[in-house]
Amino acid sequence: MTNPLPAIAWTFFLTILFSAQMQAAPEKDKVIFSADDLGAIRQFHGRNTVFELRKTTDGKYLGVTFQQADWPNAQMSAGDKSWDWTGYSAIVMEVKNPSTANIEFSLRVDDEPNSQGDLLHSCTGTGKLAGGESATFFMNLQKSDSLKDYGMRGSPPVVPIEGIRELPADSKVELQHIAAFQIFMHKHNAPATLLLKNIRLIPSGNDGNHFNKIVDAFGQFTRTEWPGKIHDAGALKSQAIDEQAELKLQPNLPDRDIFGGWTKGPHQRPGGFFSTANINGKQWLIDPLGNVFFSVGSCNTSHNTHGTIVTHREAMFTGLPDANDPLAKAFQTVKRVHSGVNNPDKTGLQAFDFYVANLHRKYGSDYVPAWKQNAIARFHSWGFNTIANWSDWELSHAKKIPFCTTLVITGNHARISSGSDYWSKMHDPFDPQFAIDVDSSLKGEAANGKADPWCIGYFVDNELSWAGEDETDRSRFGLVYGTLASEANQPAKTALISHLKESYPSIAKLNTAWNTTFESWNSLTDKFEAPEKLNAGMRKDFASFSTLFARKYFSIVKNTLKKYDPNHLYLGCRFAWHSPEAVRAAAEICDVVSFNAYKRNLSGKNWEYLKDLNKPCIIGEFHFGALDRGMFHPGLVAAANQKQRGEFYAEFMQSALDHPAFVGCHWFQYVDEPLTGRSFDGENYNIGFVSITDTPYAELVESARKVHGEMYQRRSGK
Repeated sequence: MTNPLPAIAWTFFLTILFSAQMQAAPEKDKVIFSADDLGAIRQFHGRNTVFELRKTTDGKYLGVTFQQADWPNAQMSAGDKSWDWTGYSAIVMEVKNPSTANIEFSLRVDDEPNSQGDLLHSCTGTGKLAGGESATFFMNLQKSDSLKDYGMRGSPPVVPIEGIRELPADSKVELQHIAAFQIFMHKHNAPATLLLKNIRLIPSGNDGNHFNKIVDAFGQFTRTEWPGKIHDAGALKSQAIDEQAELKLQPNLPDRDIFGGWTKGPHQRPGGFFSTANINGKQWLIDPLGNVFFSVGSCNTSHNTHGTIVTHREAMFTGLPDANDPLAKAFQTVKRVHSGVNNPDKTGLQAFDFYVANLHRKYGSDYVPAWKQNAIARFHSWGFNTIANWSDWELSHAKKIPFCTTLVITGNHARISSGSDYWSKMHDPFDPQFAIDVDSSLKGEAANGKADPWCIGYFVDNELSWAGEDETDRSRFGLVYGTLASEANQPAKTALISHLKESYPSIAKLNTAWNTTFESWNSLTDKFEAPEKLNAGMRKDFASFSTLFARKYFSIVKNTLKKYDPNHLYLGCRFAWHSPEAVRAAAEICDVVSFNAYKRNLSGKNWEYLKDLNKPCIIGEFHFGALDRGMFHPGLVAAANQKQRGEFYAEFMQSALDHPAFVGCHWFQYVDEPLTGRSFDGENYNIGFVSITDTPYAELVESARKVHGEMYQRRSGK
């Protein structure tokens, strides 16, 4: 579907939208709850919650303990009347997590007394707190969704509080008659406590044209200052000179060979390419010289970010170049949009890459060679020894730093839904066309790279739809549910029926095991909706077919890779959502099993089972972000500030080094995402080692340099 409104109409629409927020509004915040107000505390009531007043070193809090139950909540309601919140743009909440465990919670506001959380009469936003963390959150009450309305995941703060985080609202409410608000949680494995300090409303007048002129010429937030913020192009040039001097003082970490392996550690027979070994109960990568190697690197290390969409959003920007400006080369046409305000199939959208413009200002029009040289110097100085996924091809092949190759399987083979298909449906490996498409997708890169000793190996695909995120049967066995619910000609369904026939001599035996009433094997070719909760017989067969499905996928990919390149490692598919069956199949077949893990660390029981796989594992993505340097969203794991980002990096790395299965960790990503959202899906996270102005985050760099310098000694126990 194409956009029915021309650009002029869209600009007019956005102007009206922004101007609407300038109506007369109250001048002061309105406190609707304070832990210092006993009367307000008494108005809270809840379901499966326990309340208590707590005094801490930083004041009083209302402690709310959410019990191990479905949807426990703490609510304050207007009773028989309603509250009039007209003129207020957001609700702001100060909250603390007193435990050591991470907590996810939600804030909901209702404009009808009988609302059940539906989108017509409620808005809900969800946030996370790390163990021991305090934070201030806001939820905008006058818009539906940052991504859908404005093309970005996180919005500009509505109050001038350092590090304030957004709870992205899923709808909007009628402010004239608010009935209630509540804090709630989903079911936890154990009771979880939040400490509430202050909840207040923010007047609309505080934010004015909230999305108007929020980005300066360098891609930075216009309404606040922070250390290292760039105000003129000369500062970028001075920064480059100062950094070169610093990098010369710390050019490399000691005791490293040319690949970044450890010259003082255990030594294996050189093989000329990267390999793996289990040494004294710990998995290792072995570099081409035979030295042990722990892979640390950054994804998306590139001299461009693919930009942020400016079409229909021109009012957000203050310094876009005109067509005759040399910086106009940073404009580009958007070819694909996954999600966002301009989603999904519109053409002619323009994006602007502020990182490209800033590199042009910093190094001149021929900035790529200078950028590449500087990136290599940074990696050596910071202790990175790997150029990770989706990075610049010329940088990867500069023969200065080892790299991982990224391959994606494309083609017209059949696919199947697992019910958790965020990026796309899953490949159906039982379709004969799948093997043909794997061959055509992999052979070129694999054949061309087979003689390169700097290549560690191949990641193939990324975050496939193996399963969902919860522990239900439908989540774990989603691919089997999808297979049974598919058409008769789905190749996976044919394979499933054949698999069941091998286990059961008759349909009657299957009916007994599954508690079903199929008249014949042909009945299974019809669409069948399996129950939400499986009986023992179904669960056994669903697990068995899940394993068969995964083995089929991984075997085809590995055999194809090794046909064209027998020298390099198959690094797996970068699991995000996965089942135990898929992971075990990967461990049987892949050389290394890969995970994208957005967690505080790799400690605890959720990662203990990897020890039993006896297979090297690698983290393909992790990150931490904060909101103290002008960004709008901290990413998938939030830190309080840049100092804590560095601390979290060290904690994560050390947990990986202490785990016997892991052989590396790759950070996502090298550069912050654009302030107003990357063009593909609106992500605008503070997740870079450098900002959009190519300014390194000193606290993160210092932490990484230290933990990288000690990593080999720590892992080897020396």
